[in-house]
Amino acid sequence: MIEIAMSSATATLVISGDLDLGARDQFPEVAARVTGLRRQLLVVDMCAVTFMDSTGAAFLISLADSGRRRGGATVLRGCDERDLFVLEVCGALDLFRIDPDHRCSAAEVARREQTAEALQVSDHPGDEVGGPEESAHTDRA
Repeated sequence: MIEIAMSSATATLVISGDLDLGARDQFPEVAARVTGLRRQLLVVDMCAVTFMDSTGAAFLISLADSGRRRGGATVLRGCDERDLFVLEVCGALDLFRIDPDHRCSAAEVARREQTAEALQVSDHPGDEVGGPEESAHTDRA
């Protein structure tokens, strides 16, 4: 699950669950939304990411590249060593600013993971469990 929150100068993506091939259908819509916001700073909160493969890394790289072309910056916070390793292997770690100190509380991470699991789509259309809750400042894709 990917949530988008915004302020006047910053867009924040809060990612929960797997950021991989299985989530790739969300990427074009999220990228279009983030690009359309035209914020100078994109913060990607990865505290609740459980797994990231090269597809997820390519998504993050495309967001960082798009922001950089507009003169912006992309900050990764809450990354674990595996995520940073994937980005390093892709040769893209220098596209990001890394916030090594940020860590969400264990309770917050657990809440995000439970929400992501509840919003999982089954293999049978129409059998979805849960549904996105939208607020005025947060979109979920």
